[in-house]
Amino acid sequence: MPSRPITSCKRYAVSYRDLANNRHELGFYAIDAFEARQLAIEFNKFVREHPNSIDRISLRNKVIV
Repeated sequence: MPSRPITSCKRYAVSYRDLANNRHELGFYAIDAFEARQLAIEFNKFVREHPNSIDRISLRNKVIV
């Protein structure tokens, strides 16, 4: 994956359900929702083994502190 400045990325939340139907949420910085999905599959063992468990990918607003 080519490197790019974090300012060009958006913050995404990838939600998935495990086998007990519990919802989990992962956060990624990505160019688009498809890339966020790819990152979730790459970095989470359960999602890698069950990619169809992803039920939502949403764009999150930046947090200003």
